[in-house]
Amino acid sequence: MGALPQGRFVTLPDGLRLHYLDTGAGEPVVFIHGSGPGASGQSNFKQNYPVFADAGYRAIVPDLPGYGASDKPETTYSLDFFVDALRGLLDALDIGRCVLVGNSLGGAIALKLALDAPQRVSRLVLMAPGGLMDKEQYYLQMEGIQKMAAAFAGGELNDAEGMRRLLALQLFDASLISDETVAERVAVVRQQPRCVLGTMQVPNLASRLGELSCPILGFWGMDDRFCPSSGAQTMMERCRDIRFVLLSECGHWVMVEHRVLFNRTCLDFLAEGRA
Repeated sequence: MGALPQGRFVTLPDGLRLHYLDTGAGEPVVFIHGSGPGASGQSNFKQNYPVFADAGYRAIVPDLPGYGASDKPETTYSLDFFVDALRGLLDALDIGRCVLVGNSLGGAIALKLALDAPQRVSRLVLMAPGGLMDKEQYYLQMEGIQKMAAAFAGGELNDAEGMRRLLALQLFDASLISDETVAERVAVVRQQPRCVLGTMQVPNLASRLGELSCPILGFWGMDDRFCPSSGAQTMMERCRDIRFVLLSECGHWVMVEHRVLFNRTCLDFLAEGRA
């Protein structure tokens, strides 16, 4: 238990080696996970990406640098570092245009790539994306962010008990946390250098949201303890072609707590682009 599925690896021109899962055929849909300690594409999206593949899409699920089975260099983990890595992966796979599905940090990465290279992003699906307020505001307002940073820095997540306590903050219903997910994340967090979270820099992108040109589907749990749900209002006011699903009794992981609704709503949204 705890072993992540073996996918494929690609080495980018700068030497960074990334791990990714690649299943299905059709329009590419890239799933970008969040920044939680021990995270991987599999642990975030195991209940989602196979459904997309079955529906006729090519589901690509990378591990961000510093996470999963990808390289974990001692460097500054800025938003541009992650975006450059994702762009490098798309280049290596010869994917010119795709759908981006991003949760938390993954949402901020998706937003930044769509802003930097709008021709590469056909649609955006965002679940409680980061990058909508200043870092200091997150730390002042959000219990989950504070406890996550302290637990990671203190080495409290290297066993199942500590990791389960942290993951309980991600969900409204902590009973949905599986032993498998706990074990997966413990195995990864033991390999992560402290700089992965200690140097993370995600700027406030709110002033640029009006530049987004692709259709956007958003989700937010009203009991989110990591990214304040006020971000949904920010996006609705500043983006053009956007719709949002707000869910009561739901935390930071909409795709886990409401996976059936999430999968169905996303596939309906993507089908509009096929019409």
